[in-house]
Amino acid sequence: MKVLHVNAGLEKGGGLTHIVNLLAEAKQAGQDFELLVFAEGPVAQAAREQGIKVAVLGASSRYDLFLPGRLKKFINEGGYDLVHTHGARANLFMSLVHRKLKAKWAVTVHSDPMIDFEGRGLAGRIFTKLNLRAIKQADCVFAVTQRFAKMLAERDGVDPGKLHVIYNGINFHTEAQIPAKVPHHHFNLINVGRCEKVKGQDLLIRAVKQVDDQRLQLHIAGDGSQLDQLRQLVADLDMGGQVFFHGFMSQSDLQALYARMDLAVLSSYSESFPLVLLEASDNLLPLLATDVGDMHEMIPDKQHGLIAEVGSVNSLAEGLKQYLQKSPAELEEMALSEKAYLSGRFSLQKQLASIVAVYQKLMKH
Repeated sequence: MKVLHVNAGLEKGGGLTHIVNLLAEAKQAGQDFELLVFAEGPVAQAAREQGIKVAVLGASSRYDLFLPGRLKKFINEGGYDLVHTHGARANLFMSLVHRKLKAKWAVTVHSDPMIDFEGRGLAGRIFTKLNLRAIKQADCVFAVTQRFAKMLAERDGVDPGKLHVIYNGINFHTEAQIPAKVPHHHFNLINVGRCEKVKGQDLLIRAVKQVDDQRLQLHIAGDGSQLDQLRQLVADLDMGGQVFFHGFMSQSDLQALYARMDLAVLSSYSESFPLVLLEASDNLLPLLATDVGDMHEMIPDKQHGLIAEVGSVNSLAEGLKQYLQKSPAELEEMALSEKAYLSGRFSLQKQLASIVAVYQKLMKH
């Protein structure tokens, strides 16, 4: 079975990690998976570093009118059995040509399509409708949580018979394979994610302010359209000594930063199944996250981590206070328990096996 994964190529966050990790695992397992991106960028670079076969269509712009024709030709001439798209632009262009292809079409929905383009005016509303239309046309739709699958079926009209829930996974490492913890004086929080409204970093900044404990230092790793607004918020709240912006970071740089952190915090309004929490747990950080996605599948009880209300500064602040009251030994015990729990349930091997099983079923129809 020859499979082509398609992405616009400009992803920097969880989408990039999902695609590259999955294809790297497939390569190791001997699966015939390839990657096509519309333009050179972070996805192609990260994939090549993992030895993944990458082709670039060479889009002249985000809305290159000649791209659908080149996409159709590439797929048909490549003899692919199945095309698997990731992201709204890949979904949109695939929807324009899929009826002229012999290949089956699968989509992974990484985030809530209704809010992916929130705050982008008329263009955002149009793109939202086009993306939802494309998702409904696909032969198979992977949702990364039960909550997403239910939402896509009941709210967005996706055929439930096409929906398959497959949780994300990562390769977990032994303690000897991750950087040793670096002694430090503050209680360091890390938030990894694009600086966009949906990620709720403004709530987290306000929660740190509300706790009013100078031991707390917040490190935000990511860039995006809200970065300037977040910096202004920090200035307005006079928190320059407590909040630090690192921009987009490579996995190796992130690992080095994790070694100086005490807690990973996810403050999002909406998520699928956030890989950043799996990665933080792999680096032995306890977790505080808003109740998004299937979060109770990731954090089953208070011995494994804490869950805050979505959109609530007060709830995030209360979670931070609870962690500040714990001893280093209690924090370490919680981190070890969570890693043992997650590594047994959300590995890349399980994710790949589940996806391939759906592919095989799809090819029989």
